[in-house]
Parts: sequence; C-alpha cells; structure tokens
Amino acid sequence: MGNLVAIVGRPNVGKSTLFNRLTKTRHAIVSDEAGTTRDRQYGKCEWNGKEFSVVDTGGWVVNSDDIFEEEIRKQVIIATEEADLILFLVDVMNGVTDLDSDVAQILRRTKRPVILVANKTDNNEQQYYAAEFYKLGLGEPFCVSAATGSGTGDLLDEVMSKLNTTESEDIEDGTPRIAVVGRPNAGKSSIVNAFIGEDRNIVTEIAGTTRDSIYTKYDKFGFDFYLVDTAGIRRKNKVSEDLEFYSVMRAIRAIENSDVCILMIDATRGIEAQDMNIFQLIQKNNKSLVVVVNKWDLVEDKSQEVIKTFENAIHNRMAPFVDFPIIFASALTKQRIFKVLETAKQVYLNRTMRIGTNKLNETMLPLIEAYPPPSVKGKFIKIKYCSQLPNTQIPSFVFYANLPQYIKEPYRRFLENKIRDNWTLTGCPINIFIRQK
Repeated sequence: MGNLVAIVGRPNVGKSTLFNRLTKTRHAIVSDEAGTTRDRQYGKCEWNGKEFSVVDTGGWVVNSDDIFEEEIRKQVIIATEEADLILFLVDVMNGVTDLDSDVAQILRRTKRPVILVANKTDNNEQQYYAAEFYKLGLGEPFCVSAATGSGTGDLLDEVMSKLNTTESEDIEDGTPRIAVVGRPNAGKSSIVNAFIGEDRNIVTEIAGTTRDSIYTKYDKFGFDFYLVDTAGIRRKNKVSEDLEFYSVMRAIRAIENSDVCILMIDATRGIEAQDMNIFQLIQKNNKSLVVVVNKWDLVEDKSQEVIKTFENAIHNRMAPFVDFPIIFASALTKQRIFKVLETAKQVYLNRTMRIGTNKLNETMLPLIEAYPPPSVKGKFIKIKYCSQLPNTQIPSFVFYANLPQYIKEPYRRFLENKIRDNWTLTGCPINIFIRQK
C-alpha cells in the first residue's frame, strides 16, 4: 500500500517549493496556461529507502478571490479524507492569518496525523516567531526553509515515524491487479458491478471501509485477478463531486496499487481535462492501460466513421503513447464487458514479454542501419547492439551507442515504435535506455 502525503495551506506559503524539495524535482511550471500539465502536483519522495507519494494541493485552486478561501477549505477536507498524512504549511513571516485558523479548525477534527510546518524559517531569530503557531492547536511547529532545505531532514524523519510504512496485505504474486479509474460518473462502479454481477458497492456505508479491503478477488469465466477497489464504497462527501482535485486524489491510490488500469471515458462527454490528468498519473506510474469508452449504448450513431473519429481524438490527446486498446462498451447493457476483461488480461501478459537478444538484434539492427540516428556536429552515432533488461517492472530495452548523449527523444521514440511494430506490447509502457557501449 503506497502512502499518500498531502501538502495544504493558504497560497504563497511555499507549498510548491516544499513539494519540489521533497520530490527533488525542479520542474514546477509556474505558468498555468491551458495545456501545461499539472505534473507538479504529484510526485514521489524517497527517504531512508522508503517511498511515499506527495500531492501539492496548491496547484488545484482556481484563482479568484471570492471562491478562493472556499476552494481551499474544500481541498483540505478532501485531503483529510484521502491522504494518510497532512503537512500543513504556514509562513513565519506572516504569522497566523484567519485562513490559517480556518484550516487548522478543519485539521483538528481529522483522525489523520497532521504535521504543522513553519516555512521560511531562515535563521534562528525566526524560530522564536514560530512559537506563535502553537495557538493553532496542532502541536509543535516544525521549522523549515523549503527554499534552502534546512530542517527538511527532520521533517521527513517525523513524516516517516507517523506513516504506517508496514507493508500491508501483500497479495500473492503473479496475479494481475486491475484498477478501474476515471472521473466521477464515468461509470466506474457500474462496470465493477457488471464484472462481479452484484451491486456490492452500495452495501457498506461505514467510513473507512476501503482502507481495509482494497482488493477483491475475481475468478469467474476463467479469469483470475484482483480488482483494486476505488470509488464506490466510501460515502460521497458534499464538497467533492465536481472537483477535479477529488477525482485525482481518488485515482492515485488505485493506480499505484495496480498493474493494469482500465480508464473509463464517458462516450457522451468525450475526453476532458480530468481524463487527461488521470491518464498522466497512469503514465507516471508506468502502468498498463486499457481505455473503455463507456455508455456506448447512449450514442445514436455508431458507424465506423464515428468510432474512428473517437479513437483518433483519444490518440491525439494522449500522444505520444498511442499503443493501447480502446473498447466501446456499456456497463449498463453489459455490451463488451467480457472483452474488457480479456483485453486487460492480455495487456497484463504483454508486460511480462521477454524478447531474446538474438531476435531483438536481428530485427532492430537492420532498421537502425536503414535509419541511423541523425549526426550531431559532424559526429556519426552508431548503435551496435541492443538487449532487453531482465527482471524489470515493464519491458525495458537498452541500446549501446558510441555517443549516447547525442540521441534525442524523437529517435528514442522511433526505436520504441519499431519494437512495438514487431512485438505485441499493446497497452504496455516500455523503457528505452541508451548507454555507452
């Protein structure tokens, strides 16, 4: 079970800076034009050999003052429901503000561990100011400077001590774990019910039930896998329905605990930003993918042309990764439900494919010779040998070249496409490494 840590707090207290510090990324894109992905909201942090996921809630607030504070409150509530631990960031330079007190009031009620983090504590004098935050009623403030990194080690030690990092429920290996993900109302529960054949998602109303039973064993019709439980069970909170942030928080845990993700898209609405966010989470975690266009029974015109147009639209939005199956189905009428399971199983098997080194070189070297990497600064780049790496989570290939640093992204994509043309790796991400020969 992956642990999820959420960073909350009002704007400009340094949430993104702390997020970058923890996930060691420098790519916080500060511009929010349409199309810049919200990559910086989600990342992984490793400390003392243990890993957890971090979500920066800051990037999800719609910037307009009246709904601003309301949005932040909503997010804090969602974070307390979905995360395992909350980092509440405050700013020593500004002291306690009204919004800080509001957030603290929500956090005092949650059962999850909360760590109060006093940011921008750059010198000893400012540590005295941090004492003011005791009045938030959340215990001792941890003094850090996200910008310089001081204090973050102690903070991470504290995070680790509060997270339950014991590996719970290790399920038997070799059985695929399949997660159904998608934004609210795309039909996740309906398709799970169609698989299982009973309305079990309505049964439990007790808070926290999914925590304990994340996997449902499925063994019907010759299939054998675990369904990773997501949406259906926990009662829906009033605040959460339309929030993009909510569907992403929901999806993270399911995606991290699965091998294959079935991404549900609503045929009546097409691809929306929220679908893309979830798709990016799947890619970031290197999971196999099956796209299911659900509610196909509601679409009047089901001609080949319409299907083609829909498929092209999906591929265009999700490029460059386009080698994944798309199934038009209906959870309601159970149309092609069986096909979804078959495809998910096949896509899982594709992950485990091994290509012999001889076969790989026989196929790939002539292709590389016909289209060598473009020369850079008059230097010719040669690839002499390639092989598949053993025991990797997803199929990973290494190409040995004399000047690996000059091989750019487009050529790697060419190599990936050629591998996909010759072997069936549909739905499965692959890694291409280029090393010094």
